[in-house]
Amino acid sequence: MAGYAARTRPSEGAAQDIYAKALALQDRSGQRLVLVTTDLLGLTVDVSAAVATRVEKKYGLGRDRLMLNSSHTHCGPVIDRMLAVAYKLDAAQWSDIDAYTRELEDKLVSTIGAALGSLHPARVSFGHTAAGFAKNRRTQFSPNGPVDHDVPVLRVDDRSGKLRAVVFGYACHNTTIGPEVCRLNGDYAGFCQTELRKHHPGAEALFVTGCGADANPFPRGTEELARAHGSELAVAVDKALGNSLQPIGGPLRASFERVNLEFAPAPSREELSKRLEDKNQYVARHAREMLAILDHEGKLPANYPYPIQVWQFGKDLTWIALGGEVVVDYDLRLKQIFGAYRLWVSGYSNDVMGYIPSLRVLKEGGYEGGGAMIYYVRPGPWSDAVEDTIIHATERLVESARSAR
Repeated sequence: MAGYAARTRPSEGAAQDIYAKALALQDRSGQRLVLVTTDLLGLTVDVSAAVATRVEKKYGLGRDRLMLNSSHTHCGPVIDRMLAVAYKLDAAQWSDIDAYTRELEDKLVSTIGAALGSLHPARVSFGHTAAGFAKNRRTQFSPNGPVDHDVPVLRVDDRSGKLRAVVFGYACHNTTIGPEVCRLNGDYAGFCQTELRKHHPGAEALFVTGCGADANPFPRGTEELARAHGSELAVAVDKALGNSLQPIGGPLRASFERVNLEFAPAPSREELSKRLEDKNQYVARHAREMLAILDHEGKLPANYPYPIQVWQFGKDLTWIALGGEVVVDYDLRLKQIFGAYRLWVSGYSNDVMGYIPSLRVLKEGGYEGGGAMIYYVRPGPWSDAVEDTIIHATERLVESARSAR
């Protein structure tokens, strides 16, 4: 199971099923978008690329029109080599994970195809509600740090007005349940989706994670609390569905770009060699991985191709999807720039390669500021340019989408 280095036992069954879901939208001119949500810690760049390549070849859907988001549940399976340093697994276990990852890719491709093959006339509307259980977890730096309780809601009705699907988001880690629990489940987001399906028979519920890398559910620690948070979120979504959400329409425009995020200067071979003797097993494992890269490549990577995606629904909604574990500062800054009313900002999209700190969080340090990068097998923290690089590229993509004809 993925997410916790402290969890040392394999899965003991499932508290609830976990899902990949797809929603396909098409405007009057035939332009399509497909959202995929997964009850997983995240998708790696290799998994996302493999799925996107197959989908474009099989269904003619461009990379910019496929958005892959993960709930970041810490009670899902390990996939690919995500957070490889955190897990002490043998060759047979990694072989099982590889087989599961290939099976997952097949299921994602077929799920996308099923969504594209079942399009029906629909009305789409959008609005906001709120939930209150997210709490900034960086209390050692700021006891009352920033948080965003916004819950964006997208409603899809059939021609008769019957609810077909609801897509909703929240900026908070899915970590209500701790490492001592070894049963698969979607945490609060999974329990919320289950409750919404019961409330609305025949409709599907899809959860999209926001910029909640520095927020945890409060309180947390048990499956019962995860169910309670899921119920609170379901009540909030139902409240939005019962109010007058605003209709949104086309044309559907999309853009996708990878920008180079620079790393801070990497440690030397001598420093990494010293870390091999570190008492912290994860520091030592990370050093071995970095030395192996040095031996094979001759140098450590200086940057990373970071994914930014923008979907534009006519003049009615701008949806920004950022890769990685994005802290809330990005969400709040983008809402200041573009206005919050017709904006949706998501993290954990298309590639989860590490934490994405703001400059503030990077300077403060700590786990989100750079400490977690060893688990993601990165050479070190990002450079001081990380926030401005992402924000400026996002501004450019949004302005391009909004001005396109």
